[in-house]
Amino acid sequence: MSGRKWRIAVGGVHIESSTFSPHRAGEADFLVTRGEELLGRYASLPEGARWVPLVHARALPGGAVEKGFFDGIAGEFLARLGQAHAAEPLDGVYLDIHGAMSVDGMVDAEGWLAAEVRRVVGREVLVSASMDPHGNVSRQLVDNVDLLTSHRMSPHEDSPETLARAQRNLVWCLDNAVRPRRAWVTVPVLLPGEKACTRDDPAKRLYGLLPRVEELDGVIDAAIWIGYAWADEPRCRAAVVVSGTDPEVIAARAGQLAGQWWRSRGEFDFSTRAMDADAAVAEALGSAKRPFFVSDSGDNPTAGGSGDVAFMLGRLLARPELASGEASAIWASVVDPAAVASCVEAGVGSVVDVEVGGFLGWGGSVRLSGVVAAVRRGDPVGGDIAVVRCGGVSAVVTSRRKPYHFVSDFLELGLDPAGVDVTVVKIGYLVPDLFDAAAGWVLALTPGGVDQDIARLGHSGVERPMYPLDVAMGDPDLSVTVW
Repeated sequence: MSGRKWRIAVGGVHIESSTFSPHRAGEADFLVTRGEELLGRYASLPEGARWVPLVHARALPGGAVEKGFFDGIAGEFLARLGQAHAAEPLDGVYLDIHGAMSVDGMVDAEGWLAAEVRRVVGREVLVSASMDPHGNVSRQLVDNVDLLTSHRMSPHEDSPETLARAQRNLVWCLDNAVRPRRAWVTVPVLLPGEKACTRDDPAKRLYGLLPRVEELDGVIDAAIWIGYAWADEPRCRAAVVVSGTDPEVIAARAGQLAGQWWRSRGEFDFSTRAMDADAAVAEALGSAKRPFFVSDSGDNPTAGGSGDVAFMLGRLLARPELASGEASAIWASVVDPAAVASCVEAGVGSVVDVEVGGFLGWGGSVRLSGVVAAVRRGDPVGGDIAVVRCGGVSAVVTSRRKPYHFVSDFLELGLDPAGVDVTVVKIGYLVPDLFDAAAGWVLALTPGGVDQDIARLGHSGVERPMYPLDVAMGDPDLSVTVW
């Protein structure tokens, strides 16, 4: 093992982008970090290296990234990379990306970025990347990245470990003078992530194979990607990458994993029962279980939804028992700065009459007439927030897009999911805090930029045939490419 302190650059652009969402992600959406602040993003960095922070931009999932912002931040990243490499040659680059970023006017933005990294540092420098399993692994990306890995849990509770693994593998290869080989194969399956929760089979079973693959001689890392269903690009599909030192072993294992992926395609399903919006609300109101959560899945902001779709609010208010206050519900949330401003100006306890929905362009609004039950100013994510109580429905309205993933998010607004008949939240599968709290849960198949019924979104850019868009397609060519 070398005693040298390897010089490794760190940075990237990280977002999940639905091309079906009207939202556009720009400067206001991204948290940009540089210097020691960037290195503080990681719980611990492997020893044996000097980590050189460049710039990292991260945003809540949303729509495609504005080209001007991307050009600026990617240009800064590449310029800093070039300067760092010129000052003292780099040994490695760690790319901290999501894998499902779409940029207006571009196809395969992460593949382009990886190719540009190669142009700057050359082929001798090792490049490692950590990704989300709902990312896409294009040929251009894997051609330019030596080590690719991905989360193995959905929800992504293992995100810190994934980042650490990508860094650790990079340092190990440098220490041992290993130029890793990689085997890549794509699988023509396009599934919403909500059908591939690793609490359930077959995702649980497939991801459970990876540690055993990594135990084999000649293997460094094994990774499976579900792919991202809500972008309309040719790269969108499932993938497998196995990295290592023995090309025959990694090719065989990648092929086996891809084959098992394909054969399991018909087993993937939601973690809970899925139904239309009205049926989901009726199920919750008819149940004695509390808290009872309904996933308003089509506009989930943490999957790329715009967060401005008020469809589910309209369905709640259409229920006589909720409109009258005989039954109670929480709905979180919709982004509508003008409506929030009206609530803030009116003040808690005042009656307001506002239209909410469609602020970012989805279209369609719902009239919300009721009492301002709470106001929260300057929330770090949601900005100003108001709760309007209309009959028995407490609707959360935000000035910035905000997910509601924790019971504490509701309690801060004076709302308690355990104390109402139904809590409707814009989410897909429940994240750990809500999952642990839920006594009952169903998923509502609602409209939005991350519609679970992907067939009705109208993909035209993905390569066909593609399951389940082409449910009767024959067995695909699952040939493995080895670098």
